[in-house]
Amino acid sequence: MDRFKVAIVIPAFNEENTVASVVRPLLALGTPIVVDDGSVDSTVYEASKAGAVVVKHDVNRGYDAALNSGFIRAAELGCEYVVTMDADGQHDCNVIEQIISLLNNGSDVVLGIRDKMQRFGEHCFASMTKYYLGIQDPLCGMKGYKLKVYVQLGHFDSFNSIGTELAVYSAINKFKIDQIPIATKNRADNPRFGSLLSSNLRIFRAMLVTFLNIKNLRNKRKIKAKNGR
Repeated sequence: MDRFKVAIVIPAFNEENTVASVVRPLLALGTPIVVDDGSVDSTVYEASKAGAVVVKHDVNRGYDAALNSGFIRAAELGCEYVVTMDADGQHDCNVIEQIISLLNNGSDVVLGIRDKMQRFGEHCFASMTKYYLGIQDPLCGMKGYKLKVYVQLGHFDSFNSIGTELAVYSAINKFKIDQIPIATKNRADNPRFGSLLSSNLRIFRAMLVTFLNIKNLRNKRKIKAKNGR
């Protein structure tokens, strides 16, 4: 796969200390697309200087909106694969080669499985998706997709699912999914996900709306197939 056909989408909010070191190794693997989600620091400057394509939100719109914007830009650039990863340096960029290899060899979606989950809500969400959908770590930020999956759904996220809607759509509509272990590093500063209480509440909300929308996600493919799309 030509590296220019691979987009690596990186949502970023006030990540001036890490974003450049995340972007630089990716230039040999694909096109890094940093979506700056209303940062008030030098994230845009550092990402641009490091060689990323930068999409800028004027105000903070949230993680899912940032991923949506990244997928839109990847489609505009004519990319065929999209890999998502975090801007805080917790993900090992070497895993991207494995993700691309799996996509090259028939996978439609590749999902990361982190070596550790930090919050109670993450364990609950993972238990539910593993039991019902076979997805072991829905909230892992490192995932890979063939763009055709995104095109078929028509968006990345529509109900603030913390980056899970497209993966769930892929599972319930029987796309070929591979799951691989991801080693994560501890970030040096405070996480951007909020306090322990607020982050767990956010995860439980995402889990609830995800399962309430499973029927709708299944029906979307049926409707498109009926309409010949």
